[in-house]
Amino acid sequence: MAYFDAGTASQGAAAPRGGAPVCETNRTALSDFGGKTAQYDTHSVIYYEGDPAKRLYELVKGSVMLYKLLPDGRRQVVEVLRPGDIFGLAGSEENDCTAETLTSSEIQEIDLKQVEMSDKLQRTLTRCLTNQMRVLHEHAVLLGRKSAVERVASFLMHLVPDRGGVGCVGPFHESDDSCDLQLYMTRQEIADYLGLTIETVSRVVSDLKRRGVIRVDKADKIHLNRVCSLCQMTGIH
Repeated sequence: MAYFDAGTASQGAAAPRGGAPVCETNRTALSDFGGKTAQYDTHSVIYYEGDPAKRLYELVKGSVMLYKLLPDGRRQVVEVLRPGDIFGLAGSEENDCTAETLTSSEIQEIDLKQVEMSDKLQRTLTRCLTNQMRVLHEHAVLLGRKSAVERVASFLMHLVPDRGGVGCVGPFHESDDSCDLQLYMTRQEIADYLGLTIETVSRVVSDLKRRGVIRVDKADKIHLNRVCSLCQMTGIH
């Protein structure tokens, strides 16, 4: 999910999404099939919506967002990728969204024609894309049914490793359930991902701060005072 990169918290180094990476055992899967490494600066466009779909990509380092633009210029961020995610598959000869880096990123690229030539690569893609589909289903529920507060809370909780959802074991330390998050998305990008206005996102963040759930240290840094308190606001309980 969205990508704030979680920094060092009381329980140790945090991962962008809770739990294991989407494709942890295939972080450089495409390199095994002759993939080429490319480096991209922050906010560089990898491909535009409507460009010919010629390559398959795997994010090795950094963060990438996929988004679609409406004719009037409104933007919907449909997915935020993390290392191990594979993207670029299209249902037609054109890319159906724009891929743009959120941070400086390292990406493996491979010609789409090679997918048809390798059963092993197809199995790798199936495994990775099935897991990514689960994440997209969660995002669909978020957009379709959750309130603004539940959306922002869910967004932040996805950044806390091994917390929230089925199987959560609770705080790692009874006396300290805090967590620091480093934000790599602007308020507008967050709003576009959550299907909210930037004003609504700012209002919810201010409300969470007022209620003592979070502390905003800087524009790009948020401290969760108690993870369980935020989790109770996600709408999953």
